[in-house]
Amino acid sequence: MSEEKQVDSGRRNLLVATCAAGGVVGVSTAGVLVSTFQPSERAKAAGAPVEVDISDVKPGELKVVEWRGKPVWILRRTPEMLASLKKNDALVADPNSDKPYQMDTPGYAKNETRSRAEHKEVLVAVGICSHLGCSPSSRFAEGPQPNLPDDWHGGFLCPCHGSTFDLAGRVFKNKPAPANLDVPPYMYLADNKIVIGKDEKGEA
Repeated sequence: MSEEKQVDSGRRNLLVATCAAGGVVGVSTAGVLVSTFQPSERAKAAGAPVEVDISDVKPGELKVVEWRGKPVWILRRTPEMLASLKKNDALVADPNSDKPYQMDTPGYAKNETRSRAEHKEVLVAVGICSHLGCSPSSRFAEGPQPNLPDDWHGGFLCPCHGSTFDLAGRVFKNKPAPANLDVPPYMYLADNKIVIGKDEKGEA
């Protein structure tokens, strides 16, 4: 009897050890499965679409968000800002955005405002100069200012080499920058919510 008890006890210990080991493997496997659902650093660097709430952007204000490691500007233009664009048509190098920089201009942004017709007051543009990659600064006030022409209607000035862009991100003629600021693919999810990096054609 005592020998049987010893055998049963040994089997029991073996069974407990086996179950414990199985449990550890199970937990370990579950951890691996959970981690596979997390976006990898490589996926983050590639740049998934970014949703942005623009309800806090008032007319005349600029909001900056990050997409693919780049600054993306969201400017809600006033009626006066929009009206100034026509005054620049003959002064900018590519008024209809026919010449792309690093990405093709979406069809809905190949216009004077470089924006979607249903929300023409909102400009969405990558804030990187097409010359050497500096980030221009906003110069929204009209009139004579240092490093700007006397007939300035508002826009952006690149501090590195003096390229200027209007309030639609169009580069002025005879400047170092060869192309307009990029307009990334984007679409509206609601009147005050947009997604950058994706439109009706899919992701960029």
